[in-house]
Amino acid sequence: MEKITRNYLEINSLNELSEVKKPNSNLKLEKISSNDFQLNKFFYKQIGKNHNWTDRLSWTDKNWIKYVSNPNLFTYVLKNKEEVVGYFEIIYHCKIYEAEIAYFGILEEYLGKRIGGYMLSEAIKKSFIKNTKRTWVHTCSLDHKNALNNYLARGMKIYNSEIVNIKSA
Repeated sequence: MEKITRNYLEINSLNELSEVKKPNSNLKLEKISSNDFQLNKFFYKQIGKNHNWTDRLSWTDKNWIKYVSNPNLFTYVLKNKEEVVGYFEIIYHCKIYEAEIAYFGILEEYLGKRIGGYMLSEAIKKSFIKNTKRTWVHTCSLDHKNALNNYLARGMKIYNSEIVNIKSA
């Protein structure tokens, strides 16, 4: 067993956001169609392989289709010209005026190019478009070494932490 630290973070207003501007003019953010599960699956596998994302690896295409068909799930892809760079998924919990940044990541070849802060700024801004009063995310010690610092630098605050045991690979 391996012990990991999981942190839950929140931001309660766009006024708390410390925004990072677009680092280059070739970047563009696109909301993808809810029936295009292949992109979610691709990013989950490619980004997740370095961060122990395993819960969806056994999913069938039917599972993926059901997931992306959730009308409260929105997936955004960041592109550099026409090349995909990263993605994030936002799940809106409209009845309680909350949004969850469910998955967030950048492909390995784009790490270290000052894209993460910009993409997180955009994710937070998008999370507040549906009358959201609170946006939250969780990250753990298996995620990218800069993940927690990026969330904190954007204005998110830790509201809960826990130590969990996972099976070692």
